[in-house]
Parts: sequence; structure tokens; C-alpha cells
Amino acid sequence: MLDVRRMQVLRAVVTSGSVTAAATNLGYTPSAISQQIAALEKQAGLALLERVGRGVQPTAAGRLLTEHAATISQNLAEAETALADLRDGRTGRLAIRYFATAGAALVPPALAKLRRDHPGVQVDLKLIDPESPLPEVESGRADLAIVVHPRQGPLRGGVRLIHLLDDPYRAVLPRGHRLASKRVLDLVDLADEPWIGNEWPAGPCLQVMFDACAAAGFSPNLVVESEDYTTAQGFVAAGLGISVIPQMGLGSRHPGVVVRKLRRPEPIRAIHAAVRESSMSQPALRDLIEALREAAESR
Repeated sequence: MLDVRRMQVLRAVVTSGSVTAAATNLGYTPSAISQQIAALEKQAGLALLERVGRGVQPTAAGRLLTEHAATISQNLAEAETALADLRDGRTGRLAIRYFATAGAALVPPALAKLRRDHPGVQVDLKLIDPESPLPEVESGRADLAIVVHPRQGPLRGGVRLIHLLDDPYRAVLPRGHRLASKRVLDLVDLADEPWIGNEWPAGPCLQVMFDACAAAGFSPNLVVESEDYTTAQGFVAAGLGISVIPQMGLGSRHPGVVVRKLRRPEPIRAIHAAVRESSMSQPALRDLIEALREAAESR
């Protein structure tokens, strides 16, 4: 295999016109330069230089390797520039996974800021619902994911959790409901009510609600299953039951419902950014996390 460093020495000799001049430019002795050329000729199996007067000129093989050495130097320079751009956050690619309500509330303003600050960074953005997107980060398919109620046990794949906000659940009742006159409800007040589900199939957000009901000493009686918060509100407005929905999921409120706070216990989903530790060296990712924090604080 040809030695790239020796090829650059050959290029210096050819462009300088002599071994002595190349030695001066490179800071070596003429003897050291001659040894490098001899070793390269042994690797190539051909003579690379021929003496002409008091100087040297390349043979056909010498010209060929000199041209390739120039190409290698250019490619290395381009690689160094590209690496510097990536290191400084001017280029690169971020894979981001999220769930629906975080997508509506947190991700858009954070991405808008990322685009302004890092216009050269490509973003691979995908919705993962209703399952937790955490495995996408653990497996290395994503750099960052917005996750809810992280599962118990250690995280895999060098993943770090960064808390963004706590999102409390609210009781959603039909207008005119017997409990609508109360400003705050105990969760157990809803024990005998028919419940409208709002997540199907069941995912981590629904589990938060089930766990809170278990802590209050009952299991909710789900009479209707729906796939999203907007549809669930429609069923509630029609008088078919009540629902418990995270506050972030109530951005578009149905006019036929009322919303009340809950306590004893108050269900809360903790929303985190799950990131790969190995990706934290990217300035764009660090800035995205900060933008997500700012979006969470503004709520």
C-alpha cells in the first residue's frame, strides 16, 4: 500500500524541482527526503524521479502519484473544513422523535429557533404515537426524543433524560354536569362516572391516568374509546361521559365542555427530552434542547 505521507514528499520534490529545495521547504535533510522517495519507489515498484542537470523531474509514474497526492491534499482540506462546520454546528443532521401534543406545543417553536440559528443543519422529524419514542434514542435511530413518564429501570444506550416540564391532567365535563360548579375536584369524585378514553391503543400518557386512579382507590369505567383529545371532548360534550386530559392536550377546547383542576392525587405527566450522550457534542443539539426548555417555560 502506498504511503500518503511519502506521496506528499514526492509532490514537494516535483513542485520544488530538487531534493534540496524540498528539504528546505519541509524542514528535513536532503538525505531524509531521498530515503522517503526511495521507500515510495519500492512500494510503487517503479522509478519516480530522474535526474536532469542539477535537478530532478518526475517519471510517468512520478507524475501520476504527484497528481493523486494533490487530489488527496484537496480532499483532506475539504474534509477538515466539513468537520469544522459540523463541530461548530453549521452543518449536520439531527433525528428527532416526538409525540403529538408535544409536537403541537414544544417542537414547532424550538425547531423555528434551530432553523434560524443553524440553517445548514438537516432535521429528520417523525411522530411516534402512542408508544414512547424512547427506544428510538436508545437504539441510536434518533438523537433526541420527547418522552412522557419514563419507564422504570435503567436507560440503555447511553441515554440522558432532561426534564422539560410537568403537564397536569384536567377533568373535562359536559356543561351542566353535577360537578361543574366545583372549581377543583378530588379524583375520587369521578370514580362512579362513565369515562371517555382519549388514547388508543394505550400508551404512557394513559398509564399516568390509570396510576393516579389506582392511587385514589378505583379503576375508571371506560365506556368509549377514542384516539385523540379532540374526539374525546366531542363525546364528553354529547353527554356520554367525562374524560381526564393533559392540559397541553386542551389547546383546542370544545365549547360544550368545562375543564376543572384535579387533586388527591393530581395526575401529572413529566415530559423529558431523551438524548444520546454521544450526540451532546453537537452545538445544534445543545441549542435545540435550550430552545425546548424555553418553549416549555413559556407555557
